[in-house]
Amino acid sequence: MNLNQITVPSLDVEKAMIFYEKLSLRLIVKSLPTYVRFVCPDGNATFSIHLVEELPQGEGVYVYFECEDLDKKVEELLDQEIVFDHLPVDQTWLWREAKLKDPDGNQLILYCAGENRLNAPW
Repeated sequence: MNLNQITVPSLDVEKAMIFYEKLSLRLIVKSLPTYVRFVCPDGNATFSIHLVEELPQGEGVYVYFECEDLDKKVEELLDQEIVFDHLPVDQTWLWREAKLKDPDGNQLILYCAGENRLNAPW
């Protein structure tokens, strides 16, 4: 089994589309105003956004995007006025993570884990 796609809800798909293009996702399906789909710049995973009338309540889903050079990517996004909840920090589970939210409040984590991604030392 392989993960194909994650879909997140949005009240404004076009606004969300612009945000995710800034994150370097490449648009492959544009069916505004209700749906867009991207392919990640590395690998074959896809990510989509669909229109909803109401956003889910609570914390929702956390979406992790792996970045080989996390600090450089965060600097690039800061230059584009992307706001982070917290800048890159080394976590106790040996991943380096930065957290932010998309325009609809979906929680995103940009991270770098290196060998610890699949082979943690414990």
